[in-house]
Amino acid sequence: MATDYYGLLGVDRGADEATLKKAYRRLARELHPDVNPDPAAQERFKQVTTAYDVLSDPEKRQIVDLGGDPLASGAGSPGHPFAAGFGGLGDVFEAFFGGGQQRGPRGRVRQGADALLRIELDLAETAFGTTRELTLETAVVCGTCHGEGAAAGTHPSTCETCRGRGEVQSVQKSFLGQVMTTRTCGRCGGLGSVIEHPCGECAGDGRVRARRTLSVKIPAGVEHGMRIRLSGEGEVGPGGGPAGDLYVEVFEKPHPVFTRDGDDLHCRLSLPMTAAALGTVLTLETLDGEEELDVAPGTQPESVLTLRARGVPHLRGSTGRGDLHVHLDVQVPTRLDAQQEDLLRQLAQLRGEERAPSSGRAAGGLFGRKRR
Repeated sequence: MATDYYGLLGVDRGADEATLKKAYRRLARELHPDVNPDPAAQERFKQVTTAYDVLSDPEKRQIVDLGGDPLASGAGSPGHPFAAGFGGLGDVFEAFFGGGQQRGPRGRVRQGADALLRIELDLAETAFGTTRELTLETAVVCGTCHGEGAAAGTHPSTCETCRGRGEVQSVQKSFLGQVMTTRTCGRCGGLGSVIEHPCGECAGDGRVRARRTLSVKIPAGVEHGMRIRLSGEGEVGPGGGPAGDLYVEVFEKPHPVFTRDGDDLHCRLSLPMTAAALGTVLTLETLDGEEELDVAPGTQPESVLTLRARGVPHLRGSTGRGDLHVHLDVQVPTRLDAQQEDLLRQLAQLRGEERAPSSGRAAGGLFGRKRR
């Protein structure tokens, strides 16, 4: 009894080639061993593949339509799905499911890569902005061939191997019949053209490396680690293609006095115990010049004085600035001479502080026993 090849694919006897292929692709996706490991599915996949192989061949299909079986002669016949010449499932699925799609020539002129440059700035420069002259080395258009890559008086020519397509095709036999696969042309590398006489300056690349100087404007308020993008100032592409972008990364050098937290600045000032108790006026060199700080009498350790709008200007068009926070370290003397100690004892007696407030302290007052 002849095999029902149409029934295996689930198509009518009058199905055209497109319908056969669509039915096979649908079943192959369901039954392929890489997708469905069920042994029954694998056997069904072999049957479906054989059916498509038979019906896609006009001579074999004619035999089927006449009531015969073109594979009845045995597995060794040329029409058997696993006969010699099978190119492998990879080539078959590449042809049917998109791996072998036409790519076309890549083109000799391509977009250039981005470049990255790091600069060091001090706090005043990042706060208020600055302009820097930077020297960098990047790919630029070749001045001899102007990006074409060919020597003077010559031009790139169409690749004879692929005829400008950038790819070559080959035909292999498989259980589906003849399968066409596409590969990148080995002679032109997929460009579609070759340079028989390369430019002596750039060796056919259309670009050379050169040092150049660039003026970069640093906006006020930038922070450490930020990148400034300069459009079209990066590497020129192969064949003199459009340049990529240049990114300037900011490295803010540590400041000897101020630390930065966003747009706010912080610093620490030491204050004698007597100045904290009596009050005083301190002079501080800020980013804007000297500022006077009023320290109120009785200022406690770790007090913070805030100078409004003396920090870093806000970035991205925002008006205003951050604040400057001054942290006060009240210094208690560690060594006293006799006169200083007597004065402090008198102060302690006047304030009723000659004894320690904690009952766990030894007797003898706040200052304890007089040092000898």
